[in-house]
Amino acid sequence: MRGRSLSVSVVMAVRNGARHLAAALASIDRAGRTAEEIIVVDGDSTDATAEVAARHPRVRVVAQRGKGIAGAYNQGVAASRGETIAFLSHDDLWAEGKLAIQLAALEADPALMLSFGHVRHVLAGEPPPGFRRDLLDRATPGYIMETMVARREAFARVGPFDPAFSTAEDVDWIARARDLGLPIALTPEVVLTKRIHGGNSSLVDPNGGASLFMALRRTAARRREK
Repeated sequence: MRGRSLSVSVVMAVRNGARHLAAALASIDRAGRTAEEIIVVDGDSTDATAEVAARHPRVRVVAQRGKGIAGAYNQGVAASRGETIAFLSHDDLWAEGKLAIQLAALEADPALMLSFGHVRHVLAGEPPPGFRRDLLDRATPGYIMETMVARREAFARVGPFDPAFSTAEDVDWIARARDLGLPIALTPEVVLTKRIHGGNSSLVDPNGGASLFMALRRTAARRREK
């Protein structure tokens, strides 16, 4: 039986994202449920990011106090008011009905803490070296921030994103959620179009490999301690 409707806040960590930001915001409007607020954490942009964001009626722009994606996420979560929290990168697009699908799953199961969905990758320019082109051929399970809708309680239980990570902060956070036993569901629908180009931070970060290794090492250490 479906429970009452849950409110949702959207957090966007943006730095110099004016080129794609309007399209990303428009995709939120097509997500099937109205986000009560969209918090754009502006990482000291030097382009028109703040101006583009401010044109949207539900956007609240906050200046990032520190550096890094993890810090921006933490600031956005702290500033949000929704019972659930979702995330979107400025250069990605939510699928039509995304919020409707995932909020319905959370409303139907009060024990469910995190809902994820599938992702479709598309080329939006020359891909970074090492990008797996076979990902373009099919939708894949997306255990990443942009597909996640989480109850606020999940952040209270898991804690903040670790600013020690330049990237892979989501890998670390989701692994911590799993290790705590938080109930997680994966919807079969595609809920995100991820644009692949030379500026994807998770793909071009020179410390990306080290960050991912640190996340995996910490996960293994937690599980050994159980």
